Amino acid sequence: MIVDLFLYFTVYSFIGWLMETAFASITHSKFINRGFLIGPFTPIYGFGAILIILSSNWIENVLGNHYTSLFISILISTLLVTVLEFITGFALEKVFNAKWWDYSDNAMNIKGYVCLKYSLLWGILALFLLKVVHPFLDEIIYSIPALVKRYITAFLAVYFLIDTYKSVISTLNLRKAVMNYSNMSTRKYREIIV
Repeated sequence: MIVDLFLYFTVYSFIGWLMETAFASITHSKFINRGFLIGPFTPIYGFGAILIILSSNWIENVLGNHYTSLFISILISTLLVTVLEFITGFALEKVFNAKWWDYSDNAMNIKGYVCLKYSLLWGILALFLLKVVHPFLDEIIYSIPALVKRYITAFLAVYFLIDTYKSVISTLNLRKAVMNYSNMSTRKYREIIV
């Protein structure tokens, strides 16, 4: 089960990266690599998908009725992923002193981390995930032999650890360089003025 969840996480992180990168690249008419990691993964989508899948399974087991379960799953998924997005945005800003996204210009936003428009989009994506994407991916993952899944998971876990480490170091180094450049500019400016 854990191995399967990790594989789902990886695939959905990649799909999220594809969606984010395509949207940003089309919007800005040039390639933009979206996300925190260096590689082609946006983990918030992987975590969001796992939250949606697990909560939906739990709700289905508790309620039983398919349509009621689906409706409640979409509502709870929307709430859970919105909370995840808020926590992630807040944490990234506190740790790296930068915003990876900003919804401040959107109506009904909370500190620019979340807004109604994108929360509703999460709900639509949750429906699409539960009814179309996940059943298809579940069959593919189920068909992979257990030993092969374990090797793939081990490789991907090492990859994610290395990518996360490199991404954090790179971001901190960039932040330090910008701060040093800013301080140097201020000092030079003061020398000229004073």
